[in-house]
Amino acid sequence: MLEGIGLAAPYWVIVLLWVGRTLFLSLVCVFLAWLGIRALDVLNPHIHKRQRIGEDPIAIGLFASGFLILVGLVIHGVTTAPTVIGGPLVDYFFNFRLLGLLAVGFVVSLLLGVGLFHLVNKLTPKIPFTNINQHPIAVGIYVFGYLLFLGLILHAALTTPL
Repeated sequence: MLEGIGLAAPYWVIVLLWVGRTLFLSLVCVFLAWLGIRALDVLNPHIHKRQRIGEDPIAIGLFASGFLILVGLVIHGVTTAPTVIGGPLVDYFFNFRLLGLLAVGFVVSLLLGVGLFHLVNKLTPKIPFTNINQHPIAVGIYVFGYLLFLGLILHAALTTPL
């Protein structure tokens, strides 16, 4: 019965498989987002995010809001990602084309975003980006934007047609 997914499968089986796939891809995306946050720490070492955000409740709220938007974009991307119905069950969960596209799209977008961030920082010397570190709310807004960026690039990678 579970060799392939198709119209002959009971509705409850399709729903359970959809939930399982959603959970699996969401966990993959959360892992990629964590890697993106770690990359932010490495590529922008002069902005002390964790220390500064914890100093102000508004900054904490911005971080939490950014995280919720990131998760919402990931879940939306996972639930609307292209999938193959009628094929083998393993391909439904482990679609290596989708996983590869997700990984490549995420890495390329992350590098492009960080590169453009540093380029704009160099092109605007009268706007020193490292001054963000002077106030916890500024750091919170910066991290909020970064979490939103991560959510958008993950969503784009998930919903790109194969």
